[in-house]
Amino acid sequence: MSFLNHSSPSSFILTGIPGLELAHFWIAFPFCIMYFMAVLGNITVLLMVMMEQKLHLPMFYFLSMLPAIDLVLTTATIPKLLSIFWFHSHEIVFEGCVAQMFFIHGFSAVESGVLLAMAFDRYLAICRPLHYSAILTSSTIAKLLLAAVVRGLGLMTPLTCMVSSLSYCGPRVIAHSYCEHMSVVKLACGDIRPNSIYGITAATVVVGSDSILITISYMLILRAVVGLSSKEARLKSFGTCSSHICVILLFYTPGLFSFYTQRWGRSIPVHLHILMADLYLLVPAVLNPLIYGMRAEPVRERVLNL
Repeated sequence: MSFLNHSSPSSFILTGIPGLELAHFWIAFPFCIMYFMAVLGNITVLLMVMMEQKLHLPMFYFLSMLPAIDLVLTTATIPKLLSIFWFHSHEIVFEGCVAQMFFIHGFSAVESGVLLAMAFDRYLAICRPLHYSAILTSSTIAKLLLAAVVRGLGLMTPLTCMVSSLSYCGPRVIAHSYCEHMSVVKLACGDIRPNSIYGITAATVVVGSDSILITISYMLILRAVVGLSSKEARLKSFGTCSSHICVILLFYTPGLFSFYTQRWGRSIPVHLHILMADLYLLVPAVLNPLIYGMRAEPVRERVLNL
């Protein structure tokens, strides 16, 4: 293939996983299976929350946002990834690349906000149970979810606009399976420091503020749970919180690894970094319905009765 140099490329070339090209065909099978499981599991949780009247509670309104976001993240990336692995469809139009970038980074930021809202919900349920219903009204829940969406998409809109305004005069090859921000920006001509600084700042602000507030919430929750007189109540509270903590770790740990190694992890093999970045978007979407949705007793009962 020959890659033309011009300032406004009509398309980019996604390589997939550099260094593992010969294994792409076989790697696609577990990715396809996980994608099918993710779609099936997340749609199931969404339908359960919609259909079951006793699931119309604050906790499950927040919970229903996770599968919706995971469906967006996986559908924005995995079908194209599979087409690369199986059909060698490496080309992606410039507009599609920018849109994919917006969905990936924007909805990842939204998911971080939803996880923070869920931590607030657990804090009120365990530490302020008498005020729970009065504080978490339908109006408050809608405002919290709207704030998470507006903040996440609002922060990432300038990022994608900045990428669109750059000139691209070098090769069109993106050494990645999808259009990750820095992978695209590295192909641009001229000064890319504003893009890099804004991207790092936005991600650090979102992840930093949310993780700090989540940590504070769970420190207060832990103190309240330890103080409970009933062993059964302590175990129930720990069970609910452990599910949420697993989801948080699944989201933040590989995401931060992928984000910062893209900028400073030169000693990490490229194929390992790209593979982790691919799994970061897929594995949480597969496990979230099992860890959180199916561990919730009303959801589990509804599924078993189908």
